Amino acid sequence: MSSITVYTTEPCSFCVRVKDLLGQHGLDFSEVNLSKDPAGRRELVLRTGMMSFPQVVVGDELLGGYRETLQAAQDGRLETLLAA
Repeated sequence: MSSITVYTTEPCSFCVRVKDLLGQHGLDFSEVNLSKDPAGRRELVLRTGMMSFPQVVVGDELLGGYRETLQAAQDGRLETLLAA
């Protein structure tokens, strides 16, 4: 099963929503809170090329923000990525 990394900041309502969504699906994830981890900002840009929040990475693949994660959970793509 691939690991999930969620890049967040505070305050961020979509960050809270994406973490709740993953929790509702019983998925464990690592959180990198960018308001507390300046090195995480560099990691996010290097890994994804993005600076918007949240960003969800499954394995080595950028899933995207809340809307993309919700869509992936609804259409089964999230499950497929996790199985890879």
